[in-house]
Amino acid sequence: MTFRLRLTLVYGGLLLAGGIVLLAVTYLLVAQQMDNGLASRYPALAAGLDGTQLQLAGQIEVDGRQVGLREYVTQIQAQQRQYREDLLDSLLTMGCVALGGVGLAGGALAWTFAGRVLAPVHRITETARRIAGGMGRGLHERIALTGPRDEIKELADTFDLMLERLDGSFDGQRRFVASASHELRTPLAVKSALIEVAVTRPGASSDARELGRALLAVNDRHARLVDGLLILADSENEVTERHPVDLDDVAGTVLVTTAGEGPVKVSSADLAEAPVAGDPYLLERLVQNLVENAIRHNVREAGAWLSVRTWTEDGLAMLEVANSGPVIPRYEVAALFQPFRRLQDNRPPAGDGGERGFGLGLSIVRAIADAHAGTVRAEPRDGGGLVVTVSLPRRP
Repeated sequence: MTFRLRLTLVYGGLLLAGGIVLLAVTYLLVAQQMDNGLASRYPALAAGLDGTQLQLAGQIEVDGRQVGLREYVTQIQAQQRQYREDLLDSLLTMGCVALGGVGLAGGALAWTFAGRVLAPVHRITETARRIAGGMGRGLHERIALTGPRDEIKELADTFDLMLERLDGSFDGQRRFVASASHELRTPLAVKSALIEVAVTRPGASSDARELGRALLAVNDRHARLVDGLLILADSENEVTERHPVDLDDVAGTVLVTTAGEGPVKVSSADLAEAPVAGDPYLLERLVQNLVENAIRHNVREAGAWLSVRTWTEDGLAMLEVANSGPVIPRYEVAALFQPFRRLQDNRPPAGDGGERGFGLGLSIVRAIADAHAGTVRAEPRDGGGLVVTVSLPRRP
């Protein structure tokens, strides 16, 4: 039972209860007035006309026949009582009918006014739902409710203030990550240059060269981590400039450049038309992260494969990347979308032909999908591996 229905029942119940009380009071007042009018105008008849109060004797002619006076008065009293009962019954019957009509009309009006009263609440709920679902402008969106400053207006203003503070907090966090990442790129580049100079100089020993190559690999890994943090910070911002992008073209390009020569076989590439509007670089990074993730956690499996599919459905452009691999528990899938969260079983050891990830791949995918008002969903395969599906609004 919705709150609107409960509010309607309360309004209608109060109206119906008031009508019942009014009908009962009217019934009692009419009955009392009839009795008082009879007693004031005909005190002898109202007293009962027994033999001790009024002696009645003789006869009277009624409709051509002789009737005793006492019998005639008794008939008048019976008719008067019947008239009183019929009048009160008619009042009660017509009052109940009128009360039923007023109750139905009052219920309809109560439903209408309850909807108007709850309209601002629905607006607040819809805004919160869009923000929670990653639709619209996210935390940048505001309710901006207009009207008199009542309890609903104060609730909407408080909600807007909370969104403003959350938006500022997340923006500050993203700016900090971006600034820190930018600041880290320079010393990493300088360190790589110094190591390369030390390794390539004449007379460098083999141990120094080996150490230099190891340091360069570590430095390169740190540089890729910084790049991943930069991409994550950029993808969490709202996409202001949107350009036509075809997911099928992006997926085909990524498959050729990323999985063309890799150890994982591309089992199928069903690339149907899937037009969207967004940032081409971020969308390409989304597809690339999914394909690289499918390859990275697949290299230790015999007969490893991945498949990519694009299509449109119900106004959405769909992208699906599936791969074989280790069995992933369903309860651990949600953790894969958190930054720096990795499944231990899916981390290839050094020297195994794979590469340890940073736990940012799927986080970046979700952030890019959210920035484009889309969603991403992951499901573990029964035979091992993962199926990741991205849904983005289709470009008209």
